Amino acid sequence: MKITLSTIIVDDQPKALAFYTGTLGFVEKVNIPMGPVSWITLASPEQPDGAQISLEPAGFPFVKEYQRALKDNGVPLTAFAVADVEAEHDRLTAAGVAFKSPPRKGEGTTPTTAMFDDRCGNWIMIYEDAK
Repeated sequence: MKITLSTIIVDDQPKALAFYTGTLGFVEKVNIPMGPVSWITLASPEQPDGAQISLEPAGFPFVKEYQRALKDNGVPLTAFAVADVEAEHDRLTAAGVAFKSPPRKGEGTTPTTAMFDDRCGNWIMIYEDAK
């Protein structure tokens, strides 16, 4: 068993697509219109044939409640590995991304982390990849 697709709930697909590609730097893999929404997947430019993210519209009331509960309680919807959290924090801050707090240095085997607002209803965590 392996991970090939993970979902990020978004309140606005076009806005999410622009943010996740233009600001974060992911690449669009699939974009198939399906009526009022689309099937959109993204990949890392570092692993274009690796796992993908689906930008899933928050179309059902229970999904919107779940998303809001996570955000209101400061819980990230997902996390992305980066080589240097401090550098990524600086790059994204310069691009206008709002962080919940400055990067937190990990202790022991805990990685350095930071959490930002994806402008689509979610907190997203970045953490320093140990590799």
